[in-house]
Amino acid sequence: MALLTLSDIRVRYGSVEVLHGINLHVEEGEIVTILGANGAGKSTTLLSISGLVRPFAGEIMFDGTPLLRLPSHEVVGLGIAQSPEGRRVFGAMSVLENLRLGAFCIRDRARSERTLEWIFDLFPRLLERREQLAGTLSGGEQQMLAIGRALMAEPRLLLLDEPSLGLAPLLVRSIFETVRAINRRGVTVLLVEQNARAALKLATRGYVLEVGRVVMADRAENLLADASVREAYLGG
Repeated sequence: MALLTLSDIRVRYGSVEVLHGINLHVEEGEIVTILGANGAGKSTTLLSISGLVRPFAGEIMFDGTPLLRLPSHEVVGLGIAQSPEGRRVFGAMSVLENLRLGAFCIRDRARSERTLEWIFDLFPRLLERREQLAGTLSGGEQQMLAIGRALMAEPRLLLLDEPSLGLAPLLVRSIFETVRAINRRGVTVLLVEQNARAALKLATRGYVLEVGRVVMADRAENLLADASVREAYLGG
């Protein structure tokens, strides 16, 4: 059984249907990426998994548990955490306060402290800035904080929405290396990313969305080599 399965997921915003029967699965231990142009439905797919958008049809299963009727905080409690597009850190709170908020579902303080130590190992800059207000961090530091905050929930599945958006190439490389390290630690990753080349080099498999439909699904190396994918997303 796959860790995560989406079956015929359909979502409306008002009267407009934006996801037209999404089918995908993620096996435990994988890094899977979702590619597509702006407006293709990538972020909506992640929001549907995390319970922040409610599909009107279909089924989402996580390790055998149906998610569609669960509130988002219970989804987190099951082992799914999301680092959202645009980072959305709490700017008037410190780095440490933001991180501790991510552990709201963890009752064991000692476990949370161990997770915090791991996050500071992953992102030493956050340790240096731990008392600084999150709103004063650079874009790259805020992205580290958004990922770290999600990891504080000790997820089995990490949803990453555009982690490289607006970052300099050197920082993008660093963020993707960290995602690989997170995955080696045993965290499964579902990644939405505009930087298709970097995402496919990182991922095991990929899905291509166009206007709310999956139009391609294959191993990452096959998508990298596919002429239509290269022309549409990799610059030829």
